[in-house]
Amino acid sequence: MSHPPAGPVTPDEPLLAGLDIGGTKIAGGLVDTRGALLHRLQVPTPADGDRHRLMAAVSHVLDELARRPEWTRVRALGIGSAGPVDIAAGTVSPVNLPGWREFPLHAEASAHPAVRGLPVVLGGDAVAMTAAEHWRGAARPYRNALCLVVSTGVGAGLVLDGRLHTGTTGNAGHLGHISVDFEGRPCPCGSRGCLEGLASGTAIARTAAGSGWRPGPDGDATATGVARAAKAGDPLALAAFDRAAKALAAGIAATATLVELDVAVIGGGVAGAGDTLFTPLRHHLDSYATLSFTRRLALAPARLGTTAGLIGAAALARDAAPSAP
Repeated sequence: MSHPPAGPVTPDEPLLAGLDIGGTKIAGGLVDTRGALLHRLQVPTPADGDRHRLMAAVSHVLDELARRPEWTRVRALGIGSAGPVDIAAGTVSPVNLPGWREFPLHAEASAHPAVRGLPVVLGGDAVAMTAAEHWRGAARPYRNALCLVVSTGVGAGLVLDGRLHTGTTGNAGHLGHISVDFEGRPCPCGSRGCLEGLASGTAIARTAAGSGWRPGPDGDATATGVARAAKAGDPLALAAFDRAAKALAAGIAATATLVELDVAVIGGGVAGAGDTLFTPLRHHLDSYATLSFTRRLALAPARLGTTAGLIGAAALARDAAPSAP
């Protein structure tokens, strides 16, 4: 999905560079100061590679960006990475990239020849998505927002009083590991009953299979297959999405009660199920968000789709760019 038009670009306008680092791809892009993505490239992530091979892939993307004539106008670099991240230490330890454990990504990127001298800002991928949706997407009209990425896992970020709220290490708003079932199954994070274990795409597929649901002729046993069956009226598939929506509603309502939210924005692959997710989510949110100051909470699908990672990475660097508004 494309983002809203941001108007014409002047030849001397300052730009922001962004890196979006995940388990399957490393993307780089150039973004103008109004949030328009002007150029994008990506390479596969060498997920089984060691720290040097992974960084070589990042360096390759930066090399290619720096070959663009527009690079001379870049004023800052933002990096959104799979996490956990620690923005205070400048390190990343993505769960799905075992070659990077407490890897000093901020320092390594800052040392790249094309980047030296530029401000570099690091953040988690869900926080970057939050920054993007608040800058150019569904959270733009609101001062207080929770933005979620519901996919293989569940990530989230917060905007409070009009500003991105990252916390000391960059992990504020990490809704996926709030416990919504205190007697629930153990989570790999060490806790139990975490929202991610109930509402992620992985959890939806597991719930459906555990109830006896079986995929159709296409053999798709993922959350996408469950969503397809739910749209066709399969009761077991519908129940799996209802359970996920109930867990999401509990987590969203708890967060709204704690910090007073105006909107919850839902993105990621599971949100692509549309009303299959959003209809039960709205129903259960009405049951959990019952206090007067939470009943006004709006619910919206994310708007920026696959561009959110790069626009969000650039958004992280906006305040650090000396010439960016």
